[in-house]
Amino acid sequence: MSNLELAQTIKLSPAQTLRRHRRLEEMGVIRRYETRLDAESLGFGVVAFIQVTMERGHIRDLLKFKEFVEKLAQIQECFSVTGDIDYVLKVVARDLKALSEFLLDTLMRIPGVSRVQSIVCLDEIKGTSAMPLDA
Repeated sequence: MSNLELAQTIKLSPAQTLRRHRRLEEMGVIRRYETRLDAESLGFGVVAFIQVTMERGHIRDLLKFKEFVEKLAQIQECFSVTGDIDYVLKVVARDLKALSEFLLDTLMRIPGVSRVQSIVCLDEIKGTSAMPLDA
């Protein structure tokens, strides 16, 4: 959406809209701009959520795990969570064989990883990055 379209939508002048937009960027409210690509169109037919449990008491391994996660392109998102598992990863793969290879040959070989469990996505019902500003 252009600045002019945004200004018309929120009923402000383009100059005011641009100033407010820049201020939101400076404040860190707007973190980044992205284009959301269709994974399946690009040949990534499998989306999976991977639950990762780490070995206890190895802070050095936790730091290494985070470094690996940052570098692995298949991992789209990573969340540190509460409960019996430590992390939930959103992973894309071309097919189930590629997912299996990623789990066995890459993820399970990261120091400190003790257990992984995969949940394969059958269908995306809702996918958005919009914030519930009215809530």
